[in-house]
Amino acid sequence: MSEAALLAARDLRVARPGDDGPVAVLDGVDLTLHAGDIVELSGPSGAGKTTLLLALARLLPGVTGELHLEGVAARDIDAARWRTRVALLPQRATLVPGTVASNLRLPWGLHVRSHAEAPGDGALRDALGDVGLTGVALDRDVSRLSVGQASRIALLRVLLTRPEVLLLDEPDASLDDASAEQVARKTAAFASEGGAVLRISHLRADASACARYRLEHGALTEVGS
Repeated sequence: MSEAALLAARDLRVARPGDDGPVAVLDGVDLTLHAGDIVELSGPSGAGKTTLLLALARLLPGVTGELHLEGVAARDIDAARWRTRVALLPQRATLVPGTVASNLRLPWGLHVRSHAEAPGDGALRDALGDVGLTGVALDRDVSRLSVGQASRIALLRVLLTRPEVLLLDEPDASLDDASAEQVARKTAAFASEGGAVLRISHLRADASACARYRLEHGALTEVGS
C-alpha cells in the first residue's frame, strides 16, 4: 500500500426500518483506501455491501459518520464534484439508447464536465481494445450488445472519466472467465496508475487484491487478520 490515503471513512452508520425499530445495516464501519489499493469486499446477501458503496459515493441519504477524500472532509466538497472523483459502477449499469460512442461519451454531457473535452474516436477504440472489444464498432447500436459487452462498455465509461477511487459492485457478475480476466487487468492498471479500488466480489476472487474485508451484521472485518 502507498502512504497516500485517498478515501477514508470513519464510523459510517446506516439503519433501515424494522418491525421492532431501526436495524443497523452499517454499524460504525471504518475503511481507508490508499493509492494503488485493490480491496475486495464480500459478505452474505443483504449484508449491506452495496449500501456501503452507495454511502462512499455519497449517493445514499441518512448516512452518518465521516468521509474524507485526500484529507478533505466531504462537507467541504460539492457532492457532484465528489462523484467525479469517487465513481460507482453499479452491478446493473444502464446504457442509454444510442451508439457505443454516445454511451462512452455520456459523462461529458453533464454540467460538471461541461468544460472538459470528451475523448476522441481513437481513444475510445483503444479503450475498447483494452477489454477485448476490438470488434465492437463505435457506431454499433447498444441494443445489439450482449450482456457481457454492455457491462464492459459501462466499466469503460467510468474509467474514461479518470476518477481517483473506483467502487465496483460485482463488475464481472455477467462475464465469462476470459472477459472477467480482461476486466481484472483493466482494474489493476487503474490501481497501478495511482487509483484505489473497492470491489464487491461474489463468484471470483481478485488475485491482485491487497486486502479482503467481510461485511456482516453491520461490521467490517479484515479476512485473515
